[in-house]
Order: sequence, then structure tokens, then C-alpha cells
Amino acid sequence: MTHETDTREAAATIATDGGRHCIVDLPMAAGESLQRLPHILRIMLENVLRNAGDDAPRAKDAILNWLSSGRSEEEIPFLPGRVLMHDTTCGPALVDIAGMRASLAEAGHDPSLLNPVLPVDVSTDHSVAVDVFGTSDALLRNMEREFGRNAERYRFMKWATRALTGVRVHPPGTGIMHTLNLERLASVVTTSRRDGASWAVPDTLIGTDSHTPMINGIGVLGWGVGGLEAESVFFGMPVMIRVPDIIGVRLTGRLKQGVLATDLALTVTERLRRIDLADRFVEFYGEGVSTLSAGDRAVIANMTPEFGANSGFFPIDEQTLRYLRETGRSAEHVRFVEEYAKRQGLWFDPKARPRYTDTIEIDLDEVEVSLAGPRRPQDRISAGATVEALAPMLAGRPVSDGQPGHGSVAIAAITSCTNTSDPRLLVAAGLVARKARRFGLTPPAWVKTSLAPGSPAAELYLRRAGLLKDLEAVGFGIVGYGCTTCIGNSGPLPAIIEQAMTEWGILPVAVLSGNRNFPGRVHPQLEAGFLASPPLVVAFALAGDVNRNILVDPIGRAASGEEIRLADLWPSGDEIDAALSTAMNAGDYDVSYERAEASETWRVLDAPATDLFPWDPGSTYIRRPPFAGFGKGTLLGTYAAHPLLVLGDDITTDHISPAGQIPQVGEAAEYLVERGENRRDLNVFASRRGNWEAMVRGLFTNKSVRNLLDPQIAPGFTLHAGSGEHLPLWRAAERYARKGSSVVVVAGERYGMGSSRDWAAKGVALLGTRAVLASSFERIHRSNLIGMGILPLRLPADRHPGNLHLRPGDQILIEADPNRISPRGPVPVTIRRASGTSETFIATAAIETGLEVEILRNGGIIPLILQRVINAEATSRETPAPEFTGNGERTRREASPTIRR
Repeated sequence: MTHETDTREAAATIATDGGRHCIVDLPMAAGESLQRLPHILRIMLENVLRNAGDDAPRAKDAILNWLSSGRSEEEIPFLPGRVLMHDTTCGPALVDIAGMRASLAEAGHDPSLLNPVLPVDVSTDHSVAVDVFGTSDALLRNMEREFGRNAERYRFMKWATRALTGVRVHPPGTGIMHTLNLERLASVVTTSRRDGASWAVPDTLIGTDSHTPMINGIGVLGWGVGGLEAESVFFGMPVMIRVPDIIGVRLTGRLKQGVLATDLALTVTERLRRIDLADRFVEFYGEGVSTLSAGDRAVIANMTPEFGANSGFFPIDEQTLRYLRETGRSAEHVRFVEEYAKRQGLWFDPKARPRYTDTIEIDLDEVEVSLAGPRRPQDRISAGATVEALAPMLAGRPVSDGQPGHGSVAIAAITSCTNTSDPRLLVAAGLVARKARRFGLTPPAWVKTSLAPGSPAAELYLRRAGLLKDLEAVGFGIVGYGCTTCIGNSGPLPAIIEQAMTEWGILPVAVLSGNRNFPGRVHPQLEAGFLASPPLVVAFALAGDVNRNILVDPIGRAASGEEIRLADLWPSGDEIDAALSTAMNAGDYDVSYERAEASETWRVLDAPATDLFPWDPGSTYIRRPPFAGFGKGTLLGTYAAHPLLVLGDDITTDHISPAGQIPQVGEAAEYLVERGENRRDLNVFASRRGNWEAMVRGLFTNKSVRNLLDPQIAPGFTLHAGSGEHLPLWRAAERYARKGSSVVVVAGERYGMGSSRDWAAKGVALLGTRAVLASSFERIHRSNLIGMGILPLRLPADRHPGNLHLRPGDQILIEADPNRISPRGPVPVTIRRASGTSETFIATAAIETGLEVEILRNGGIIPLILQRVINAEATSRETPAPEFTGNGERTRREASPTIRR
């Protein structure tokens, strides 16, 4: 059935405690089709009707026509209400903006025209490291080290709050961005002003972190994008997407006693990774959804990038309202959310069966206590199967009889927004610690333990329940409020572990309540890691190794000599509920956040108050990037290129551009030491993302990277075709550039999986890469490549890098005519062998929208933004600037975005 739309916007009003608001009348606009649409498309429909102007009728038809097949090739514009960032993704974006402003000024234009038209919240959570643990002053000392290392970056961020409209930075100590979003920033339904009228609208956002969909757990539509795409949205360009495929995940049954949200999240990740979810959205439905708390749902939604989708959406229901009350939202606001959702057809019905592109079913009754590992988050195992899971990594290694040995737990970390945002999981960990304390159990000396909650409110509710002292007694004192170990800021390993690795070659492991366990991510020296719920992290810390079935084997001995097993420590659901009732107080959230926001250290931090940032040529943190200007034109065209890197499957953004500790030896280290930095404290790569020269020297240096051009090539190096020398990538790229030679990267399946970091694309661009040819791409990295002007090409199924047998001297001819390139269009590719033979095949342009084609034709998103600013300069001087309310919300004016598409 084809729908045709009246050009008039379907508008109505709704009366609430806070007054009368205009709304887009979804039931009137969609009619009987509304209940057949997935909730995600209902929210997108509201968004296009309210924001798309003259394009609204076409976009509405595209969404409603999706119902006929559950698929569409039509594009729609989506304009989120706000943007969320963290310090190590906002840093590069703000450096880009500072560079763009400088370029505008140098070209004779007003740099202040480059200003966000959306409110931007920045969480400072990715820089705190676990330098100190196991002491009562660990939190204070780690925060002192954080400010000491990062003061220059923080001053730069503070400059942005003065120079740019609507940018708000939440200082160190305010928690992890996704927890902050859940507990403090998200409104579920909000209001905005347009032409003097108040509108009630769904809360929507994009975030420059792949785990942004965590907010889907409370019915807020948001997803992760790269920093480059976020920059375009800052300045008024919508997110252009195809009307997406929506995969419905039907949940039935109820979780068994002792099974936690983490176990379900790992099960969902395992199941959904079996299907291709690239550029697809996931929505949960069915009666099992109603058995899950908002905290449970948020844990699952957080793992969206691990199962490969754009979203893991749970619609609004009574559990959403309960969560809002528990986290201190006003009764008036909770009623507003309920009234709006029910009026607009956005309220969840557990018996409803909307139309989906495809569906799968998960029976909650079948979920078991689980881990994932030892190398990927989708590799779920029973919690008792660690011995079997680790065995392949031990094959060929010498036997280790001592302690610590193979499988010893080097790091046990309760970390990450994923599993510390739900109080139930932290309380469960506290109860395990309490029972262990009573038995006299403590972790062995080689285990580095830490607790880094996503929320500063955690300290209050754990202390109120008496559980904080129990956690501290077994080593899990609070070390910081930030990502810490999950992002690779785990600090140094215990000396006894490092000695055993050096002398005996042991393979230790990390056990963490995070979301990723790729080799080298948690710590550069750790290849194996298991993802676990917080109470299981405590249990493995007490055991000291993974060389046992944790579910049945003894974990330790009590002071009496009695063998203690997990069953002796594991809390029942009733025990958790009782402790929660003691722990929770809705007033904790305002108190803890207001205290953290009032940081005196942050307040006194000095920063420039100028439209243009004053670059310091001696800085090792903030350098003007060479790509933050008008560019040199498109990288498309017909050209022959040298393969700079040929890579296998599962190359993550951690492999491409590491975030963790900068090694004391290497190209990046030498660059920094030459400029006066302390070799023993070079900070983490994530903190150096404002310095392109440091970052380009760290590309592909993860020790598990293998360049298939030659098995002898070390990580971070390549074999230069002209000379036959093994060179650091950045030096080889310089040589190719001086000769005018093009280069490309070739990779296998799931290239760019993992974090949203745009530096994985910026770095590759600085190497001179014109195209990346891969068997498949992860969504955000694909978008970031396009943002840098690099063409992503999907290889045919029979042309995997492993069987292309590319060698130094081979060249790859790519015929990517800028005038003919199109979304998912064919691109001829010819491999010219050094031996004189050649072979041709057809690759597919991994382009999704017309806007992405425009970006590529302009040589990247930054040149396109700058050109649009210049084109709109005269108009922008006549148009009122966007206004912001006192709390950072934008006051919407229809004409305010000066460069909106």
C-alpha cells in the first residue's frame, strides 16, 4: 500500500501540568498505520514532520511506505535534539573546529559564524586512570594525577565553552557520559520553542561514542556517530539515513534466579552477532520486555555496538517512569512523559506485534550465568567454561607451574557504564564482597582490583547499604568515576605479574565488567580478557585465576579451613532487593552530581576567552590539524595505488588507533620524548588526540596486528614498495606522497569494529589513503572514513584479503569516477601484479546516502562544512542566532541553522 501525504503538518496541542504545548499529532498523521510501525520509526516520523520543512511530505511517505516490505531505499533527514560527547572525542572535534575557525579567519571570513546550533554536553570521563588502587586515598590521588596530566586539554575544553554557544563541559568526577545521560541529562520527552510556541517532543540525540544507545533502555532514541559526523550536525546538517531496516527481538519468559542483566546482554550480543546488522536498528518487543527493569534494559542497549547495530531500543512504559522517579526526576515531569507517550502512540504494549524487517526470539528462561571471551565480546560462554575457552591461546606455550601462572587474573575491574549504571549489579557485587569478607577471603597479591562506577551517586547508595566497606575489604575501593580499565586506562600491572610474564612467559587475563575485551585493549600487555557481571568480577578476583569452573569448584578457603564456592557467596534475588531498598534514595542523584559539578579544581582552571584559539607551537597535546581546512579536493577518481596495509578479519578501531597507555618505546614515544615529555609517563593515546603528529605515529601498533604483505612486518610498519625497506607507516606514507603515489588499505570482515573514535579514520587519511577495500565495515568507522573523504569499498565475497595474495610491488587500480559514484554502486577494481598479470572484479561502494556522495565529492566533511558557512555568510548575518535556555537547551527557531541541508 502506498501512502500519499498532505503537505500540511499534522499539528495539535497537549495540556500538561507545565502548561499547553504544540505537538506533531502522530495518530492523525499516520492513522491506522501508526500501531504497525516500530516505535523507532514512530519517533523518526515525528522528527521529519517537525523538522524537514518542504521535504516532510516525501519523508513521511518514505516511512509509511516502509510498511509494505519492511525495507526502503528512500533517504530521510533526522535532526536530533542534542549532542553528547566525551573528552577524548570532543577534543579532536574541538581541535577541528578551532582549525576550521582559523581557516575561515585566514580566508577573510567571520570565524564566529562557525557555531553549534544544538546543545552539546561533554563528559570528562575517558582520562582518569587506575594509577593507585587498594588504598583509602586512591580516588583522590587518581584525580590529582588526571588533572596533572590533562590540564592543558581541559583548558582547551574550557576555551570551547567560552568561544562556542551551547557547549557545556561536565568536569572530572561527574561520571561516565552514558550514566550521566541516563541519570541526569535525558528527559525522555522534552520541550523546545519555535516561533514563540512551546512544543512537546521526544528527547533524541546522537553521541560521539558507540555506546550512546545505552539511553535506548529508557525509550530515548539515540545512537553513536563518529566525531566528524557529529561536527556536521553541530552546524545544522541533519543525519541523512535510509529508512532503516528494523530487526525485532521478541523476548519471552523471565530470567531465572541468579541470572543478571549482564548475562542477558552477553546472550543478546552472541545471538545478534550471527546476523548482519550493519546500518540496521534493533527494537525489543514481547511480554518478556515487561519483566526487565530500566536498569536491565540499559545494560543490554549499551552492548549495541558489540552486536553490530545502530540501536537496541526499548519503548517507554511503566518501568521507564519508575526509573525516572528513582533517579530524582520530578513527579510533574514523570506525568508529562506518560501523558505524551500515551497520547502519541509511543507507549509500549507487551502484546503488540509491530511490523519488522525480520525478527528473532530469545527466551529469557534459557539465559545462564555467562562470560564473554577471551578475545571478543560476542564469544559468550558459560561462566564455568573459562578453562576450555583459554586453551587455544595456551597451545604451544610452555607449561607454567608457579603462581602467578597461565590464566592468573592480573586485573579484576568493576568498570564501565555497561554494568555499573544499574544499582542492582553493584549491590550484587557488594553482597558477594560482604559474604567473602565474613569468610575471610581476599584476592591474591597479583590481582589488581578496582571499582570505578559510572555515577557519583554510587558511593552514596553503596555506603548507605553498608556495602562500600565490604567492597573495600576485598580490594574494590572506588578509584575514580570514569571509564578507567574499560577504555584501557588500567594503569600499570602488578610487578609480580610483569615479572612472571617476562621470566616465565605466562598468559595472564583480565576479568572486567566492561563491554570489550579485544587483545591489548584493557592493557597493552594483556591478550586475554573475560567480560563478566560485577559480582562475578569479585568472585574471579578472589579465586585469582580462571583455571577452574567458577560455578562449582572451590574459590578459596575460609579461616576455618572450609572450602568456599560461588554458591556460598552468590546473593539471591530477595537479598539484592532487600539491600536495594536500604540503599536507594532518589535525592542522591541531585546531591552527588551537584557536588561533582562544583569542582573547585575545574572552576579555577584558566582558559582563553577568544573567538580564535591561540595555538602553542610547543604543545604536545593541542596542534592545529592539517585536515581542518578547505582541503585539496576529492580523493575520488581513477588511480593505481600501492597497498599500504593488507589486514585480516576483526581489525578494530583499537587496532587502528590505540587509546591506552603510550609505550615507552616506539615512534610516538620518541616524538614526545624529543619534545620534553617524561618517557615513564607519556599519558594515554586518547589524551593525545589533539596532536596529529603523535597520533599518526601510533597507528596499527597493537601487537596483534599482522600486515599480510609480508609476515616479517612488525606492527606499525609496512614494506615500502619502492625501496623494499621496512618503514614505520608514517614514514612510508611520506615517501609515497613525495613520489605522488596513491595508497590504499585492504582488510577483511568487520573492519573498524569497536569504538567510534574518528582518529581511526583521520590517521588513515594522514597516511594518504584514498580508499579502504574491506570484506565488510562496521557502521561508524565506515561513516568516519567518508567524513575524511576516503572511499570505503566492499569486496566481493570471493575476494577476501587472505586469498588475494597481495605482495609488495602489486598495485590496485580503482575506477571511482566522482560523477558516477552512487550509494551501493559498482566500482571496478583491477589488481596489477608485480609479475605482470592482472585480474579485475567489481567492488561495491559502501555509501548509504546522497549526502555521503556529496561529502566524498568535496574531499570530506570539513571542506563541505566550511564551504557551506561561506555560502551562507550573508544569510547568517540577517538570521537571528540560535538561543539557548539557561540549562543548555536550544530554543529552536525554524531558520536558525545557517547551513542546514
